Amino acid sequence: MENITDINFDYIIIGAGSAGCVLANRLSQDKDNSVLLVESGGWDNNPWIHIPLGYGKHFDNPKVNWMYHSEPEQATGGRKIFQPRGKVIGGSSSINGLVYIRGQRQDFDLWDPESKYGWDYNSILPYFKKSEKNMDIHDEYHGSDGELSVSSPRDLYPLAKAFVKSGINMGYPLNKDFNGATQEGFGHLQMTIKNGRRSSSSTAFLKSIRKRKNLKIYTNILISKVLFENKTAIGVLGLRNGKVIKLFANREVILSAGSFNTPKILQLSGVGPKDVLDEFGIKNISVLEGVGKNLQDHYNGRIVFKTSNQHTLNAVMRSKYRSLFEGLKYILFRRGFLNMGSSVSAGFIKSKQSLKRPDLHISLILFSGDKAGTMLHPWSGFSIIVRLLRPKSVGSLRIKSMDPSEQPQIHMNYFSHKNDRRLLVEAIKITRKILGADPIRNECLEEHSPGPEIISDKEIEQFLATKGGISYHPVGTCKMGIGNDCVVDYSCSVYGVKNLRVVDASIMPNITSGNTNAPVIMIAEKAADIILGKV
Repeated sequence: MENITDINFDYIIIGAGSAGCVLANRLSQDKDNSVLLVESGGWDNNPWIHIPLGYGKHFDNPKVNWMYHSEPEQATGGRKIFQPRGKVIGGSSSINGLVYIRGQRQDFDLWDPESKYGWDYNSILPYFKKSEKNMDIHDEYHGSDGELSVSSPRDLYPLAKAFVKSGINMGYPLNKDFNGATQEGFGHLQMTIKNGRRSSSSTAFLKSIRKRKNLKIYTNILISKVLFENKTAIGVLGLRNGKVIKLFANREVILSAGSFNTPKILQLSGVGPKDVLDEFGIKNISVLEGVGKNLQDHYNGRIVFKTSNQHTLNAVMRSKYRSLFEGLKYILFRRGFLNMGSSVSAGFIKSKQSLKRPDLHISLILFSGDKAGTMLHPWSGFSIIVRLLRPKSVGSLRIKSMDPSEQPQIHMNYFSHKNDRRLLVEAIKITRKILGADPIRNECLEEHSPGPEIISDKEIEQFLATKGGISYHPVGTCKMGIGNDCVVDYSCSVYGVKNLRVVDASIMPNITSGNTNAPVIMIAEKAADIILGKV
């Protein structure tokens, strides 16, 4: 735990996650800037963080995970749905499934429809490239000089090849780069992996600069509120081991605490919906109704198959000798299942051909369990995750009390919009057809879940409502833009106050079509240039 020796800085960044680590790096490049990075968790010292497949070890590890849950809701069978978020240096980039997907061109063009503010696709592409060190793809869509290592799978397993081939045999195109000219088609996923080790925002952006004299990193500090003088942010109030800590910013406070904790901190600080602030007697600094609203995530369905194929993690872990061999393969050569992220191959497809771009994401996982983070099945199995890329169901969150250690009240509203219900049912039916094609059908012994008896639209919808999962991609709770529902402007500055910005997934106006780590890193790259006056 770092000693607190300084309390005055030019910039204070709250949250050392995907965005915060990038900001700390870029803002401290100028020796004249003093920068403090504050993290609620500790350092990413656990060795399982850095082994790609080790993400499963941290799914329910409170030492590195906030362990939040959403509220029970009728549309998802009255379940509390687990919401893991990183509470460690590197944030969720230290515990995620390592998939590198940027999203579609049109996602970003929707953020900035008239290309006036620099957030349209053509404007943000250079920022994706700036942070990227792609090991395998070298073209106009990718960077090779950045810090974040991105690589293709070193091992292509038979099931992965069969899955992609079946998609092609069903008429979908082969796609060798989901982050290139188009996202549509079937292919193998790239991962944030470097030589068999996780490339997180911590290892990529912080590790080499930790000793900069103008950068301090304080861990294990729970931020309770932003401090204001009139309507100007001047610092933050935090807690460490029960001790109150005040830290002051000469220039700016930057919230990068994520889509749950950033709006929580804002509301505790007097920035948020009036009814929430008044309920807890919080002084109204800036009444912004959008703080905590516009919450979006990718809801999904999981199809599980028993397989005769023995190249699955389930089969490996059933054998003492095979599991030992896998360990040796990783230690000696950085190969095998331990060097694998959550999904290995995917298809981005249209629910109907009249659409201009894919709206469904189908991904292959080379193991199976009853749900994410649980024990593997005692037989060789694989899973297919079927998700909506742009769900219409939108949720919200609000603080439960003045206690900063209490999780916010999270209403996700998953699967509540009728279009989402209809479309995800259709997605399951389409996916079953793909899995019934050669050659993947030859690998399928039996559909374990939902099961061959679940056939009608009503039965599939009920299965999805009671057994559906999520993709752990919460975004949108501090919406960027112009309008009464927006929290930050296009420079990421919070409306109604000075010297306070939000830079993380919460500013996304709309969820991106895919995993969210890559776009959050891009947001931080762009925001750093804005803060430094480079754009």
